Amino acid sequence: MSLKNSSHLIFALTMIAIGILSLFSGGFGGIWGGVPKSLPDRQLLAYASMVISLACGAGLLANRTAASAAFVLSVFLIIWTILFKVPVIVRNPLVEVAYQSCGENLVLIAGAWLLFASLADEPERKGLAKLAGQSGRRIAYLVYGLALIAFGFSHFVYLNLTVPLVPEWLPKPLFWAYLTGSIYIATGFLIVTGLAVRLGAVISAIQIALITILVWVPFILRGPLSFEGVGEPVVSWALTAAAFVVAESLSGQPWFHRFHARAIRKGAAVEGAL
Repeated sequence: MSLKNSSHLIFALTMIAIGILSLFSGGFGGIWGGVPKSLPDRQLLAYASMVISLACGAGLLANRTAASAAFVLSVFLIIWTILFKVPVIVRNPLVEVAYQSCGENLVLIAGAWLLFASLADEPERKGLAKLAGQSGRRIAYLVYGLALIAFGFSHFVYLNLTVPLVPEWLPKPLFWAYLTGSIYIATGFLIVTGLAVRLGAVISAIQIALITILVWVPFILRGPLSFEGVGEPVVSWALTAAAFVVAESLSGQPWFHRFHARAIRKGAAVEGAL
């Protein structure tokens, strides 16, 4: 199985798992947070997020429905972010965790949108040229890079929360907290500026995966966990899946090459020839 198919499959199964988590918890599974408790019909939104997760995850597994599922998931995530994540930043512009929380959704949006861009057939591309084409892809990389920068700053601002998460067998936990935060900011900068998009995407995907494996897998194995306790590991796994979708979408591009439409077209042509 190719990296492209593997990242696609893992992303789809992750969305299904989040939907199942929502089903059994009766609430918002993993990525669907930020809804005010005072909001009317809050439970209805929880059911909607469950249905979207299950339906889009299952849809991604079938060739005929994969592009549509990726599109619907992208739109739903964008609307969710605008309604429930961005307002928190507006109300608390100096609280970094608001940016980190929004960044988690931005990573998922980037992954889902780049899946749609790669899966949409020619008629769909013509109808949504600006969305599934080069401009849409560039925006997806941009929001992904901004999310990485937010993750990096959160490592520095919340050192008291980051350091205890470093595995005990690693020496100098403060060093690792600073290092991972610096890598997030550096890779985000490479992507946002377009200086080395593929390099930044691959390094960040590897780091997110390592954090998931080294921090959250042992956390789960120590169990037992409540539905609330499993939220952070689920989010980390979802971010890993989306990050690898983003990294794979740049397959065929040079490692050190400034982003522009010609480079993306070249990368797509190389991928199509493989």
